[in-house]
Amino acid sequence: MNRLIQTLLTSQSNLGFSIARLILGLVLFPHGAQKMLGLFGGFGFSGTMEFFSQQMGLPPIVGFSVIAIEFFGSISLILGLLSRCWAIAIIGLFMGIIFTSQLQNGFFMNWFGNQEGEGYEYSILIIGLALSILINGSGGYALDNIIIKSKS
Repeated sequence: MNRLIQTLLTSQSNLGFSIARLILGLVLFPHGAQKMLGLFGGFGFSGTMEFFSQQMGLPPIVGFSVIAIEFFGSISLILGLLSRCWAIAIIGLFMGIIFTSQLQNGFFMNWFGNQEGEGYEYSILIIGLALSILINGSGGYALDNIIIKSKS
């Protein structure tokens, strides 16, 4: 028991980094699944692409990037594959979201439906978790580590 506790508490296990990566992936997945698959009340790929291009006026490559980052990035984070790469993409995505659609609404999310859109507090949390992953890596419990260990 002491050995288990010691392993979990040492910097070698990086449990906290693994938790940050897993939480970020789990929080982003439903948003990506809405956009890619139409789950959780989403529009699916074609409906989301149509919304991004026609209603928001975004180029198709931007709409596709948003969908890919939220869907494939979240799955990769959950598994611990290329986490730092996905963290960079997520930071860029959410910085773009803040500056294009949230900044004018202030800090707070639209909890009570009394403002025109969402504030940027959620995006700041996502960016913070992604920065943690970017700086510290996937943590000790990631598929990247298993792949690296098996090749060495």
